[in-house]
Amino acid sequence: MLNQICGLLDWEFEAKMNWYLKVWKGFANFDGRSRRKEFWIFSLVNVLIFLLSIAFALLLILSGIDSTSSIRIAFGIFTIYLAFSLIPCLAVCVRRYHDLGKSGLWLLIWLFPVIGGPLLLIDMAKDGEPGTNQYGPNPKLPVNSPSIG
Repeated sequence: MLNQICGLLDWEFEAKMNWYLKVWKGFANFDGRSRRKEFWIFSLVNVLIFLLSIAFALLLILSGIDSTSSIRIAFGIFTIYLAFSLIPCLAVCVRRYHDLGKSGLWLLIWLFPVIGGPLLLIDMAKDGEPGTNQYGPNPKLPVNSPSIG
């Protein structure tokens, strides 16, 4: 029974990581469409990496290293990760807007203080257009499946 549960959890973890890695494989691909799952798994892993950097900083502090140095080291590492993940993050956001049938320029909405971030999150949570749109086929459909509409 325990083996079955561990096997299921292992499969789910592997499936989730495949969505995360899919974003990295399409590193600078701003064409086409992305599913919500692809965006949200990528975002979740980024949040987890941020939380791990905080835990790493706390671990360094508890080990006796100066707290200022510990925080600089941990957040320096996280900043390097952010720099590398910026382009894939922008690409998956643009592809999400394409899935909604909108131009990737809608991503600039986050530049508006107070309302930009929530509007971006609302858009990222919306379901994409069914069938093929001007940006490509529905990513939810199998590759050889006929599109709806």
